[in-house]
Amino acid sequence: MELPWDKALLIIPKRRRRYALSAPLLRPRVNPSKGKKRKWVPLVNISVVEGKPAELPCDITPPGEDNTLHMVFWFKDEAGVPLYTIDAREKPVTKALHSSDSGVFGPRAYFRTAFPSPAVLVIEDIKRHDAATYRCRVDFRKGQTRSFRYNLTVIVPPEQPTILDQWGRIVNGTAGPYEEGDTPSLTCRVTGGKPEPMVRWLVNGQLRDEEYEKNVGDVIENRLTLQPITRTELGANFTCQAKNTDLIEPKETSVSLDLNLKPLTVSIRRPGKKGVGNESLLAGKRYEVECETTGSRPPAVITWYKGRRRQLKHTTEERSENRTVSMVEFEPGVEDHGKSITCRAENPNVTGLFVEKSWKINVVYPPIVSLNLGSTLSPEDIKEGDDVYFECHIRANPAWSKLTWIHDNQILAHNTSARIIWSNQSLVLQSVTRSSAGKYVCAATNDLNETRSEPLHFRVKFAPVCKEERIVVVGASRGESLDIACRVEADPPAHNFRWKFNNSGETLEVAPGRFSMEKSSGVSVLRYTPSTELDYGTLSCWADNFVGTQARPCLFQLVAAGKPFPVRNCTLANQTYTSVEVKCVAGYDGGLPQKFILEVYHGDVDFLSSSQPLYNVSNGDEPSFSLADLEAPVKAGVHVAVYAVNAKGRSQPVILSEVTYRDAEKRTGQDAGIVLSPLIGVVVGALITLVLIILVVVVRVRRDRVSKPRHEKPAELSELPPQPYPVQNPQQTVETDPDVIPNKFEGNLVEVSPPSYPGVYPPGHWVTPGPTPSIDELCHKFTGRPTELRLPSRSAIPSLQSMPMTGGGQGGGQGGGQGVGDAGGGVVLGGGQGVVVAGECLDGEAIKRRLMANRLPESCV
Repeated sequence: MELPWDKALLIIPKRRRRYALSAPLLRPRVNPSKGKKRKWVPLVNISVVEGKPAELPCDITPPGEDNTLHMVFWFKDEAGVPLYTIDAREKPVTKALHSSDSGVFGPRAYFRTAFPSPAVLVIEDIKRHDAATYRCRVDFRKGQTRSFRYNLTVIVPPEQPTILDQWGRIVNGTAGPYEEGDTPSLTCRVTGGKPEPMVRWLVNGQLRDEEYEKNVGDVIENRLTLQPITRTELGANFTCQAKNTDLIEPKETSVSLDLNLKPLTVSIRRPGKKGVGNESLLAGKRYEVECETTGSRPPAVITWYKGRRRQLKHTTEERSENRTVSMVEFEPGVEDHGKSITCRAENPNVTGLFVEKSWKINVVYPPIVSLNLGSTLSPEDIKEGDDVYFECHIRANPAWSKLTWIHDNQILAHNTSARIIWSNQSLVLQSVTRSSAGKYVCAATNDLNETRSEPLHFRVKFAPVCKEERIVVVGASRGESLDIACRVEADPPAHNFRWKFNNSGETLEVAPGRFSMEKSSGVSVLRYTPSTELDYGTLSCWADNFVGTQARPCLFQLVAAGKPFPVRNCTLANQTYTSVEVKCVAGYDGGLPQKFILEVYHGDVDFLSSSQPLYNVSNGDEPSFSLADLEAPVKAGVHVAVYAVNAKGRSQPVILSEVTYRDAEKRTGQDAGIVLSPLIGVVVGALITLVLIILVVVVRVRRDRVSKPRHEKPAELSELPPQPYPVQNPQQTVETDPDVIPNKFEGNLVEVSPPSYPGVYPPGHWVTPGPTPSIDELCHKFTGRPTELRLPSRSAIPSLQSMPMTGGGQGGGQGGGQGVGDAGGGVVLGGGQGVVVAGECLDGEAIKRRLMANRLPESCV
């Protein structure tokens, strides 16, 4: 506080309180009326804050040693009555009497003398009305009276400042939250205070604004307008300060600035990686993706989008301070290629405060292929001779690198000569035929896989054609009724059939009532019974559909036919213990193609009719067979049955018994051991070798003289037995007859129906049939003594009888033929089995020529 120019400021510290004292300069003043000099008492200013104690000093120390304190009086302003009295007359100061006027201070005031000088008048809980001028007068027993004057000023502090926002609302603790860029204003309002307080703003302890204005009454305000707020001012401290004295601390109210902050960063990455890079995603596979954002206050909320607006549901989300991490799982599809996966980080308190990051995904997938007929074509109107094209539509990422066209599981190559043309993703077929119909597929390949389209069923309409393009030979005897089936292929199915018969003399239409039609299956069946020789000829069949009439008819050649005749003149050659060659001469084929069956049996020859064959061999050209790796028990032999088969049935079989040597004789010959010296052994061996060489030469010369060389044709082998028997060494063979071909066959002719056998008889135990000898050769061979045949031991193959077999001669089971025996008379064996003992040779061809020369029917041959 500014003091008069003629006063000096004196600061007296006492109990950490500050007193402001001002004393006038002592100078003599002359009373003009009396002309006497007068001495002035100094006036000291003391300031005290309301409610605090005040201390008014008063020096009561006597001026001399022989002097004592007598009385002390305290006066307020110019009052003549003291407000506080200390009576120390005739007693020590410590026992002086104290008296306080109850109308002024009462018990609030007391005079303290216990402390070192100066003594003070203490006034507790100063009130604002206590402000006045106080005087202390000290009287001693001896000496001059001493006086002191004090101007007591009571300072009234202002009330606690109040901070208001721009809307006039009281702000407590936190201002905001505001957004970045806002320019809010804060008002500090202070009421009361004496003297008038100074109101100012401090930001983070630094003075920002001290310009204030007085409002109505004793209200003082200071308005602070902020510049656009930045995120660096988050948490800034704004303090409103009111001060009107240095005796106490200023009154202050502070608020901190709160902000809603926009996220700063957002990133998308794969778990465990720094980012997503150029990674490709495979369609149909599940992937995890993370999104991390920082800088938002409060922590941001993350939303996932695929494409524009389709939200993805996150699996996990973690928040900490201003960081948020979210993870999402999704399965990209083919349609997602090129779309964006977007992570949006948004402040949850303010709409529009968001940052987002997008990842454009590259979805790879195998080709997606579809096949269509050309858009300008009608699938129901395509017929033979039309030009068509197919279009293959392909979607693939990465792009397809190879395109393949497939028709009925066969790859189509570009072939202009075949009128198959590839053009980009189109296939052109020119002049289609019925063979062009079927299932078409296009297959596209890229780096991931090959994909085939769904089959496109392509239909080509065509006029009827025969299923069998060859002429079908139908054999029938007179009076035999036949069902002749005419089968055609047509699209759409045939709706009409017609038949014609033609012989060397005329052509006749067959009445519709004599044949039936199955339009759905394209079959017409004609019931035909030849009665006379003129009924044999050619039958023709035509069919019609909506496309047209069959161009070439189906032809059936009707011939007189029956079962084949039995084979004849069967011979055995190259017999060993395990192998043999069987050769026969074919009989009359009955007017139809025939093949020949050989069946192998073990056991007693008298019971072959009730036995099951072990296996069979077929030959479609001639009745010539070579058997190897045969084994048989000691007590039973290996027997074979040979017969012919055609469409009418099978002939009577020819049975050849014990076609291999018996194993017992082989062992007997080996067991007859003769102890020979080495020299004798060498000589005997040389002689045997020489005899064998001569025997082979003689046999070879005889063969060349009586037979013609023929080319061997392989036999059809069906389900051969897996017996690993080695081929018998020729040097170990013991023959009782040096003739290779027996001169008389001791056997029977027995008809055996070839049954069907389950199981498998592996190949590898047979050799191809050898050349068939001529009829003359065979006839000459049957003039001498029969050859004795021996078989291996029965114990060698105990399991062959039970082994399941499947033969190629099942077709012979259509019926039994009649036996043809020796012209010189035969003995029938077996009672109704048609068994005939082979006798002289019959020349069937000569008989046939003679019968035909006499114009006998072929069926009589």
